[in-house]
Amino acid sequence: MTLPENTADRTFQVDLRGLVDLLSHHLYSSPRVYLRELLQNAVDALTARHTLEPAAPAGSFGIRLYADGTVVRVEDDGVGLTEADVHTFLATIGRSSKRAERIAEQRGDFIGQFGIGLLSCFLVADEIHVLSRSARTPDAPAVEWRGRGDGSYTVRSLPASARPRPGTTVTLTPRADAGEWTRPARVHALARHFGSLLRHPVTFSDGTGGGADVPVNPEAAPWERTYPTPGARSRALAAYGEEVFGFAPLDTVELDLPAVGLKGIACVLPEAVPAGRRHGHRVHVKGMLLSEQAEEILPEWAFFVRCVVDAESLRPTASRESLYEDDTLAAVREALAERLRAWIARAAASDPELLGRFLQVHHLAVKSLAVHDDEILRMLLPWLPFETTDGHCTLDEFARTHRTVLVTSSVEEFRQVAAIASAAGLGVVNGGYTYDRQLVHRLPEIRPEVAVADLDPATLTAHLDPVDRETELAAAAYLALARDALAVFDCDVALRTFQPASAPALLVDSREARHERTRSQLAREQEGGIWGDILGALRQEAPRAQLILNQLNPLVRTAVAIDEPELARTSAEALYGQAALLSRRPLRPAESSLINRSFLDLLAHALRKDS
Repeated sequence: MTLPENTADRTFQVDLRGLVDLLSHHLYSSPRVYLRELLQNAVDALTARHTLEPAAPAGSFGIRLYADGTVVRVEDDGVGLTEADVHTFLATIGRSSKRAERIAEQRGDFIGQFGIGLLSCFLVADEIHVLSRSARTPDAPAVEWRGRGDGSYTVRSLPASARPRPGTTVTLTPRADAGEWTRPARVHALARHFGSLLRHPVTFSDGTGGGADVPVNPEAAPWERTYPTPGARSRALAAYGEEVFGFAPLDTVELDLPAVGLKGIACVLPEAVPAGRRHGHRVHVKGMLLSEQAEEILPEWAFFVRCVVDAESLRPTASRESLYEDDTLAAVREALAERLRAWIARAAASDPELLGRFLQVHHLAVKSLAVHDDEILRMLLPWLPFETTDGHCTLDEFARTHRTVLVTSSVEEFRQVAAIASAAGLGVVNGGYTYDRQLVHRLPEIRPEVAVADLDPATLTAHLDPVDRETELAAAAYLALARDALAVFDCDVALRTFQPASAPALLVDSREARHERTRSQLAREQEGGIWGDILGALRQEAPRAQLILNQLNPLVRTAVAIDEPELARTSAEALYGQAALLSRRPLRPAESSLINRSFLDLLAHALRKDS
């Protein structure tokens, strides 16, 4: 191979400005990644140097950063580049020295797998200066490469004295509009952000203070350190979680997957979060921060934790800001999920206080897991809180007093019947919340002596006592007027006795019944058209709502004795409206109008009577 003259100008065979624009708008999330790319290239160069010199003591090679407001410089003691390497790798877009034949078999040891990292520097600078000397060739000369934003570059050989030791120095001259990312304080902060867990020593200097270098990563990751006691280790991990995420964890779960070289912690959130809201996790690859928003590292149900992990074998995407979805990532996700299940199991077995605090905050997350995980179901279903006619309690407590457990299909239905069912001695669980109905129906798997059934309106009304025949006959005229007044709502009216006596009426009306009546009404309105035929084919006998008046209530006893037809109709409408309000379901416009009209009519009647 004949190399070009040392000082010859050459041009990239791409539109470099267009490529940099593509990087900034579609590949990288922010110009700040330029420093991560420089650190990454330096780390990979050090890794290659250790491959060449495996006997070198740990920490003998490092990375030095310098920024003074006019330049940003990153220097490493890595494997370096020959002039041939420079022409092959720095002047050819998409190539990478980490794909070189001599180290291809170790490419898994490198963070980067794509040869475009250096181009990210054009996000903040118009010129990149690289000075390198190869450690592979004894007495190798130094080589200088200058790349410019217009797409041109120059290469020249320099005496070995221009760089006495092997390694590479990359120097950027920032553009005026890049000051936000190249100020000394920002460069130091970015170095800490991306490189705090790097295994090679990294230092920073801004040229002040006598030129002293400040360690960027002075300590190993907290899970790599030794502690005098398990308690001290637990407190240190919790403190690190609070430093990273900004909250004091309810608990920390150590994560260790030797097969992929993954270590880290999961921090249990101290406050509840909406179901399905996935938090980003902080993922490092070989010590370099890859992403702070890596949702894909855990399954969806694990939204009660935030993780910080460092892994050896996870594969980054081209932007190196997220993880590549492959079989390895899928296996890691399942293994981490198993670690979280094991933590829940340990808490259930040995730390009831911690489990109680966890379930108080994250019961919804655990319920979502228990629906699909039989082991968690058997372990935690007795501990999970539910809304019942006995108040908020666990199913285990509820089943001790109710051998037959009834479950509603909606919150609305539970609120309609809770007081009456409780007074009748029925055990009803609110199944309207996410996962609750599914879990209650699985209670017999844990307690075979308990029967579970959906609450049917007929079940409730069967527990309401009928009135005697004489009372029924005396109220017949009122009941007929009430049925006529409420026919517009497809509502029947009945007279019963039930507790509590303070409840004047109970409206029994399921959401499914209302939907069926609405569909039937639409079919009638569309009769004769194509939609009428479709709805008619779906139509079933629409179940009617039922307003059950309580004969034990003094107001009802007064109402059924009214002999003035208009006042009787108004009182029936008012009782219906009050029962609809107590059900807490959304009111239809006609019902809202009825409530207002009946109130005003009753008020007018009272005023006329007083006058």
